[in-house]
Amino acid sequence: MTRLRLALLLSPALLLAACGDTQEQGGSRDTSSAPLGFELASAATSDGAAAPTAAAPMIDLTPEQLAERIKAGNVRVIDVRTAEEVAAGTIPGAEHIPLDRFDPAKLGAEDGREIVLYCRSGRRSAIAGAMLAEVTGQPVQHLAGGITAWEAAGQPVEKR
Repeated sequence: MTRLRLALLLSPALLLAACGDTQEQGGSRDTSSAPLGFELASAATSDGAAAPTAAAPMIDLTPEQLAERIKAGNVRVIDVRTAEEVAAGTIPGAEHIPLDRFDPAKLGAEDGREIVLYCRSGRRSAIAGAMLAEVTGQPVQHLAGGITAWEAAGQPVEKR
């Protein structure tokens, strides 16, 4: 038998042996039937804390839902498009913070209003929303389909 063939035959045994004992120090976890690599996938961080979780999910709002929230007056609408796009038209009362300058830590959400993000189609507002969710740990609302969907639904647009 060649060395290569022998190495290939022995490699699964060597990999399994390298994993060592499958019991945690407290003996509370038996992973003997778990797939290879399970220990890495379920490991905690080096300080014993749980591994970080994904950012909170995005909440898609329809143009009609956003219009209702704007009418109720307890919403802060933020447009993350470029200045050129905003000049062509924006949702009335929206603030303009371009995505390349969007800093969720500086939003100052102390006034209690809900934040709703939007862009042209929803892609950039989803990026900004992920950034905001990472800071707040809370779900973030954005206009699904962006201002394109807003205009298609017949909602008002103001020129700046």
